[in-house]
Amino acid sequence: MIGAMIVVPFMDALAKILSSDYPVLQLVWARFFFHFLLVLPIALWRHGGSVLTAPAPMMQVGRGLCLMGATIFFFAAIRTIPLADAIALIFFDAVIIVILSAVLLKERVPPGRLIAAMIGLGGVLLIVQPGFGNFQWESLFALAAAFFFALYFLSTRHLSGNTPPLVMLAWQGVGGFVVMSVLVPFIWVTPTPTDFAMMIALGFIGASGHLLLIRAFHYAEASLLAPFLYTEIVMQVLLGYWLFGDIPNRWAVAGITLIIGVGIYLSLSPGKRQNA
Repeated sequence: MIGAMIVVPFMDALAKILSSDYPVLQLVWARFFFHFLLVLPIALWRHGGSVLTAPAPMMQVGRGLCLMGATIFFFAAIRTIPLADAIALIFFDAVIIVILSAVLLKERVPPGRLIAAMIGLGGVLLIVQPGFGNFQWESLFALAAAFFFALYFLSTRHLSGNTPPLVMLAWQGVGGFVVMSVLVPFIWVTPTPTDFAMMIALGFIGASGHLLLIRAFHYAEASLLAPFLYTEIVMQVLLGYWLFGDIPNRWAVAGITLIIGVGIYLSLSPGKRQNA
């Protein structure tokens, strides 16, 4: 899990570097196209033709489209806001899942989790700082990404147990691969060889991070692993400072701390979500 949380931020950092010269949709295409090229052969090797006949194929594709939507909004957000702020807002998905579980799945939400959700919202406000001089509209893109990630995790929970994790990983790249391949010719900017290599790395790093994540959940329960998810915020802070000179202000640090605390509480409380 720690390995996954160290690897994935490098994908985000590459996307932030490339976003100054290339359209966001082209970067999203690269993330899914090369993800698909890496994962599909591995899945076919491990599971053979059963990869092509996974149960609930429409939901499998829909799950991937949710991840695509999250990636689009997240890459759009990190063009201007610090990596640490963006990823902290992404982790607000834990609160969104609590809300959607009650609304869509009709699950009973204990009062403690509702209170935690409200505290998490307070953490979001500290990071976004609406009405303050530091407010950036791109923060709303990160919140939109959190919403799509929440849908992605809920659909993952619904499908888990019926589909091998590696098959799910292959299918989650199908929607983004197809949709982005249709759109990318209209916004294509020819990259330099170095930039194209970085685009290939987007897909490979993303796929590798998810493979590490799946292996982590294979060996340990989600309740044990959940706190280590927040290693990603630490890594994002380090990369943001090293590559872009970004240092979260005291309000953002307070908001990040609140969201981490709420996320850990929601992960470890009864009825925790299983997002393997």
